[in-house]
Amino acid sequence: MNTQLLCTFTHKASLDSIVQTIQEKYTILFGKIYVLQNEDEPKEFMCTYNVEQTSELDYNSVPSTIALHRKKHTNTLYTINALNETIKNLNNGILDTKYVLPWENFQNTILVTNNQGLNRITTRIFEIIEI
Repeated sequence: MNTQLLCTFTHKASLDSIVQTIQEKYTILFGKIYVLQNEDEPKEFMCTYNVEQTSELDYNSVPSTIALHRKKHTNTLYTINALNETIKNLNNGILDTKYVLPWENFQNTILVTNNQGLNRITTRIFEIIEI
C-alpha cells in the first residue's frame, strides 16, 4: 500500500471542526492525526495524517490541505518545491539535485512555498489525536 502524508492548515478556533472534517473525508491510516502548532504564530495549527495514495485521492476534499514529504530523523515536513527553493537558497541560487541538505538545521520544521516564496514554519507537537 502506498501512503501519502497530508497537511491541513487551520487556526485554533477551527481546530475541532477541521479534525472532524478530516475524519469524515479521509480514511486515516495508522490511527493518528498529529496536530502541530506554529511556534511563531501560536494560533496557527497544522494537522498531519497519512492516507492511502490512490488515483481517486482528492487533496481538495478538505480546504487548505497539501501533500507533504517527511524526513524522519529531523521531523522535517516539506513540499518538493520548498525543498528545491531551500537548496537554491543554500547553494548560491543553483538547483543541484545532488546537493546534500543539512537536515539538522530544519528540525521540527515545515518547508512550504507560497506567492512570497519559501516559508519556513517552526513547529511543536500540540496534540496527537488517536482515531
